[in-house]
Amino acid sequence: MPRTARIDIPNLLQHVIVRGIERRDIFLVDNDRRLFLERLVKLLTETDTDCLAWALMTNHFHLLLCPRVTKLSLFMRRLLTGYAIVFNLQHKRSGHLFQNRYKSIACQEDAYLLELVRYIHLNPLRAGLVKSIDELDSYPWCGHGVLMGKQELSGQLVDGVLRMFGQRKKSARHAYREFVVDGIRHGRRDDLVGGGLRRSQGVRNLGEYKAYDDRILGSAEFVERLWRETENNEVVVPQISIDGMMQRAAGMLGVTVELLRQRNRAKELVEVRAAICYLAVRECNFSGVAVARALNMTRSGVSVAVKRGGGIVGGNPALRGKLID
Repeated sequence: MPRTARIDIPNLLQHVIVRGIERRDIFLVDNDRRLFLERLVKLLTETDTDCLAWALMTNHFHLLLCPRVTKLSLFMRRLLTGYAIVFNLQHKRSGHLFQNRYKSIACQEDAYLLELVRYIHLNPLRAGLVKSIDELDSYPWCGHGVLMGKQELSGQLVDGVLRMFGQRKKSARHAYREFVVDGIRHGRRDDLVGGGLRRSQGVRNLGEYKAYDDRILGSAEFVERLWRETENNEVVVPQISIDGMMQRAAGMLGVTVELLRQRNRAKELVEVRAAICYLAVRECNFSGVAVARALNMTRSGVSVAVKRGGGIVGGNPALRGKLID
């Protein structure tokens, strides 16, 4: 089935959670974490994206981001693809590093920003990566130490967060640390990672609320506002399967579907496969893995075909209509 479209608009606070494939470790040594942070810093600067909190665990990481210009999806694609390539080279491995799709939750900033900063920065303590708040203060793989002035990460929004606790940096840091310490007793906060009113407000009966969306953490009014803001920008996802596109393509060319799945280098077959890849991934929101399986291609082959297919579909708009409309 096609995936639910993301809420992906500028100036929107997003809690991003990325896990390793099959929950495997994505950071094996400290050098992995350093390389990841170098890439993160570079992208934060290049894309004018604010980072308000972050924590690198062993098999996953958390980011609290607010993209100002670039879409979150483009930011994450560059971050994850680049790191996966370097990680595989460093550790002489191949294949996927991350789960097929990262999780992103659009968050109501005034209600949840500080709660999310605290929740994300307490993750290493909850997981036992550090034993105390004192160790967390100087832990190098979490944004808490940056806010405490004991670590540095270019691109992390330090002053903006600390100003919420006071105008003078020293007293603001003290107040922020007390806020974090107070959060330890709350334990796990599943309400901050599930999205939607039901989880964020502990509601079971949705009938008493006007709006609810699993992709959003916030009030009914906030949910409705995001719906309005994205309404004119969202493309309706075509309701067609990959097999359906393949059947249409085969009929259009007068060939069998099985021939489309073969590695035949005939120009018209190569081009229509590329067009299917592009439309399935970019417009129908199917995963690259699903497309690769359907067309008997490799995942990297699908990635290449998507780029080529964009030009093919762009140069022949009627082809889109024949395949998915």
